[in-house]
Amino acid sequence: MVGPYRGLFDGPGIKAFVLAGFVGRMPMSMLGIGVVLLISGVTGSYATAGAVAAASNLAFAVGAPLSGRLVDRFGQGRIIPPFAVVNALALAALMVCTFLRLHEWTLYLTALVVGGTSLSVGSLVRARWSAIHGGSDRLHTAFAFESVVDEVVFVTGPALVTLLATQLNPYLGLVAALVFMLAGCLALAAQRRTQPPVTPHRSAGGTPILIPGIALLACVYVAMGAVFGSVDLITVAFAEEQGVKGVSGLLLASFAGGSMVSGLWFGSRHWRISLRGRFVRALLVFALGLAPISFIGNAWLMAAALFLAGFAISPTLITGFSLVERLVPAPLLTEGMAWISTALGIGVAAGAWAGGHFTETVGASDAYLIALGAAVLALLVGVGGSGLLRLPAAASPVQS
Repeated sequence: MVGPYRGLFDGPGIKAFVLAGFVGRMPMSMLGIGVVLLISGVTGSYATAGAVAAASNLAFAVGAPLSGRLVDRFGQGRIIPPFAVVNALALAALMVCTFLRLHEWTLYLTALVVGGTSLSVGSLVRARWSAIHGGSDRLHTAFAFESVVDEVVFVTGPALVTLLATQLNPYLGLVAALVFMLAGCLALAAQRRTQPPVTPHRSAGGTPILIPGIALLACVYVAMGAVFGSVDLITVAFAEEQGVKGVSGLLLASFAGGSMVSGLWFGSRHWRISLRGRFVRALLVFALGLAPISFIGNAWLMAAALFLAGFAISPTLITGFSLVERLVPAPLLTEGMAWISTALGIGVAAGAWAGGHFTETVGASDAYLIALGAAVLALLVGVGGSGLLRLPAAASPVQS
């Protein structure tokens, strides 16, 4: 399983941008649960916590394609630093407003700035891989590795932020996220040798979201994001209902852990099935895997169920980003990948909001039905529109 990954990092500067990308991505798994833990702890309301998290994710959904367009036009080295600095200041302001118990609107305002200036670091790193291995079957392995990195982040991030916020200080989880973001993003911006070429005149024109296949993928990932957003919030409430709120990070890490394992396996294989076929099958497994979690009333059984439910996450994301790389013109690639992050962000926002309200209305276990419903919706949309994901013969992936 490890064999195909050997030699992937041998090029000049690759190890440096991979490490910087890993550190810079840590906040994507820490911010949501960090905000929920902090605000629910201070205000006692999961609805407020979910709404603030949703505001940040919605702002990210709007800002990601815009920052991606700026990166394609001016380059990562010029765009990343100002975004990172403003993002750090906004996150610090959110914590200050919470500490001073300022009016609730200040939480929403600062959360909007945090989300709007958050960079899609995964898209930035994948764009570098595309510049290095574009048109090669090694790009599948590189994208699989990035999906595994995402899941390592989602295994370690929630556990770390939960430990810091529940055992030491409720603010420390977000402080750690701020430090990771600033260090990783600035280090990535410094890696000029591997950044994709700049296209100042945007000769390809238009925007990737107008490509039918990209629009379909975005719709699917809105539904998938709703799964992630609802599971994040509901799982914290579920752990508290079970009297073990401190293990909520471990439960979320189990969800990501299943995806990490499947991502390693998925990326090590050479597939005869088309990208479109792999994508649809992964969506089916994703929906089936989430079916049991609404019927579990024990934290340790839930950890096992979430681990199994996470198996289809990496294959779905790997094939999705591979489809984007083949459907979008190279000068628009960062923006194209950012639209996937935008779709996920919109879904996460909707899922966090719905999860918070349903948790307070019907309880955490029944609220998990929100996640199952969103997964089924993703499957229906993906299957119904899969014809839009057929690739031109010249863009078909290398077959084994």
